[in-house]
Amino acid sequence: MAELFRMPAVAADAATAVLSAWQVAEGASFTKDDALVSIETDKAEVDVAAEQDGVLLKTLYEAGVEIEVGDPIAVLGAVGEQAGDLDALLAGLGVVAPGEAPKAVRRDVPDEPVARPAAASASGAPERAGRVFSSPLARRLARETGLDIEALTGTGPGGRIVRRDVDAAVAARRTPEPQPAPTPAAPPAAAVPRTAAPADTGAHEDIPHSRMRRAIARRLTESKQHTPHFYLRATCAVDELLALRQRINAVSPVKVSVNDLLIKAVATAHTQVPEMNAVWQPDAVRRFSAVDVSVAIATGTGLVTPVLRGIENLSVSAIAARTRAYAEQARAGALHPTDLEGGSITVSNLGMYGVEEFAAIINPPQAAILAVGAARDEAVVRDGAVTVAKVLGVVLSVDHRPVDGAVAARWLAAFTEAVENPVRLVV
Repeated sequence: MAELFRMPAVAADAATAVLSAWQVAEGASFTKDDALVSIETDKAEVDVAAEQDGVLLKTLYEAGVEIEVGDPIAVLGAVGEQAGDLDALLAGLGVVAPGEAPKAVRRDVPDEPVARPAAASASGAPERAGRVFSSPLARRLARETGLDIEALTGTGPGGRIVRRDVDAAVAARRTPEPQPAPTPAAPPAAAVPRTAAPADTGAHEDIPHSRMRRAIARRLTESKQHTPHFYLRATCAVDELLALRQRINAVSPVKVSVNDLLIKAVATAHTQVPEMNAVWQPDAVRRFSAVDVSVAIATGTGLVTPVLRGIENLSVSAIAARTRAYAEQARAGALHPTDLEGGSITVSNLGMYGVEEFAAIINPPQAAILAVGAARDEAVVRDGAVTVAKVLGVVLSVDHRPVDGAVAARWLAAFTEAVENPVRLVV
């Protein structure tokens, strides 16, 4: 029996999602747990699996379209079922046959009518009066881009304003209208001729923003604008840490990185200074009992920060295994939104690129982020004598709302102590 397959709610707070790619072709059969479609949210790209065996009779949207959660995106049938008369099938399911791309289906949310009086346009032709219909997505995009939805002309069914109308208006607004050339006036006798700046004629490529890139930009901009950052810097001697890593890797089935040991040191510091294991809430400071730490992972589509949970109770090799698994899932686009939620602090390591020190932006709603640089040889003074040691620079960015400076300083001291005396990381 044919049934509608609707856009799933893959993230708790997402009203829309982007259909990235169909993993099954029209008319093809699939089995339970096969990936049907890839969905892109603000945080990750997720493969949605089939709940039972069947056949994909009809797709209602092409890849790359943003769709509201709950809207039909395909028609599924039982194993061996044939599509037959597609128009009749869609009509029987209460779905309007798709039109021009992006393919349109009837939405469960009714169009919001906008009442406006009749008026004359600049050319003297009367504008349309009465109600103006627009899709919820078009209204939201118009608000975000500062457009007046009433001023747009709809190209959807019945003159409805849809996403492509908003996109066209945004593109037209960005294109400057040609200005008539001014009549040159005779310069004063003493005037010095000026050379006009050359136009930018260099070749370039405009890469459209992905949903994830837009989300990263929005969250970090909000973080810098609304989160009062302060920064603490420290230098850690890591000779013993590197020696411990070498001994662990000689016996561990999972290779442990310096970053894995630093994550464990973060857990140790959080345990000793529990005031840091907190986030700011509108009505309270929320303090956690378990230590959940995000780790920044670079992917081809942007930076993701999956959360390692309960690491105060994990061995270093277990942390290494989970981090590797997250890295593989992130680069394959297989992370789930729940993998990216929670935690009070992120570890961001650019040391492998030779960066000595940097200050990172807090990933809201977390309270801190630890930026880790490269380990390098430096001259240090020990017992009154100058010697060469491996040192590593870190910068702790802290949200001053839930965490005071003295608390952050105690935490950084505990972290440094754990790094410089790493035996406590494995006991």
